[in-house]
Amino acid sequence: MSRTGEEYIESLRDGRTIFLNGEKITNHVDHPAFRNAIRTVASLYDYQAEHADRMTFEIPGGKNVGLSWELPDTREKLIARGEASYAWAMQSCGWLGRSPDHVASALAGMITHLEVFEEYSRDRAEALKNYYLYARDKDIYLTFTLVNPQGDRSKTPSEHVKNVFHTLRVLEEKPQGIIVRGAKMLGTAAVLAEEVFVGVFNPLKEFVDDQYALSFALPLNTKGIKTLSRKSYEIGSNKFDSPLSHQFDENDAVVYFDDVFVPWERVFVYKNTGMCRRQFQATAADVLMDIQGMARYAVKLHFLSGLAHQLTEAIGTNEFPAVRESLAELACHATNMEGLFRGLLHNPVRYNEYYIPNRLQLYACQVVLQSIYPKIMENIRKLSGGGVIMLPSNYVDFANPEIRGLIEKTQYSTLLEPIERVKLLKLVWDAIGSEFASRHTQYEMFYSGAHFMALSRVYEQYDWDFAKSMSRGILDSIDIN
Repeated sequence: MSRTGEEYIESLRDGRTIFLNGEKITNHVDHPAFRNAIRTVASLYDYQAEHADRMTFEIPGGKNVGLSWELPDTREKLIARGEASYAWAMQSCGWLGRSPDHVASALAGMITHLEVFEEYSRDRAEALKNYYLYARDKDIYLTFTLVNPQGDRSKTPSEHVKNVFHTLRVLEEKPQGIIVRGAKMLGTAAVLAEEVFVGVFNPLKEFVDDQYALSFALPLNTKGIKTLSRKSYEIGSNKFDSPLSHQFDENDAVVYFDDVFVPWERVFVYKNTGMCRRQFQATAADVLMDIQGMARYAVKLHFLSGLAHQLTEAIGTNEFPAVRESLAELACHATNMEGLFRGLLHNPVRYNEYYIPNRLQLYACQVVLQSIYPKIMENIRKLSGGGVIMLPSNYVDFANPEIRGLIEKTQYSTLLEPIERVKLLKLVWDAIGSEFASRHTQYEMFYSGAHFMALSRVYEQYDWDFAKSMSRGILDSIDIN
């Protein structure tokens, strides 16, 4: 048996604390700001259960869990996990950035390199291994918060002397565990997930910032954890006027830890700045989780290409040479991203008994991903013209005979009926111009961190000696005499 959507929904009725629009929410499952996105995730678990043969594997005890938890000790298993992520991404057309297979894959990637943790601390390695087994066996939905609040980026956390607890840090150490205080972000999908995995991506100074060098995991209903939600794009929406944001707004949040107790069995890194970096960069955490990211991105670009083509057909521009060039560019981006994703699956490197995506190739993909998304949005905006702005205000306009008559006179298309034209252009606007769309552009641009950081990772991984050996060979063959 595999987990069902209803089981997932019931697990979220946990009494956690969420703040939104001046309200303290303790039952968010049925709240109009979150209920549709929660049920979208539930549909993923139902899809997984219905296609268990290609979406799950069996663990000891006979239960089936998602392939994102499986350690890829064969090429076939690496490919299968990628295909499972692709299948899940298809259910949201690529609009769920941090679906349940994302952080699960990161955790699996740490376990493939468990010796990195064992070299650091046997106790912390044992805690990580036990937590992985716990999370895997329950097939839980994890989010993570790896980024420190912005504050003053010219300073490290300990240099914020007026507020040393602006960023999450140790408050007190006890025999049974630690007490932490402070904030972390970006809690993408924190309202959808069951537990949060905390780590650090920001630079920390050794010895100076040790109190901030932490990694642990807790249920999101733990006493003292407070989720500060950003504005909900789902609330007040409907599927006609906001077809994407109505059902795919995974939400983002600041997660504040108000003197929260973390038992030692949930602590994976403690006061070690170097290990905070190694947790992701010296393991397969980032490369396995970004297989999910690349699958989702490839699906999303196919969706946007198809949507743009539908748009130009509806307004009668699809045969214009300049428009065909723009559509071809979109098709190229989608095809290239699909190829990059497939290449990562089929060209792995061997690490001990595991097959891991090539780190350099993945980092290069991330750079491409960040660079092209704003250009894709600009491309579709140019194809749209003013049509996506001049739309009826709300679906209820169609219930008024006088307004409907005017809509039918003004929303003309040789291909579509007026209501179908409005539906299509509403979808285009929700993908490129709404607040939901703007959030996605920002998300894709910073999905892998700031662009200079993504480029820095490529620079560090690239084989410069190999590349220079060719030019050096020619230079060495030149004899001035």
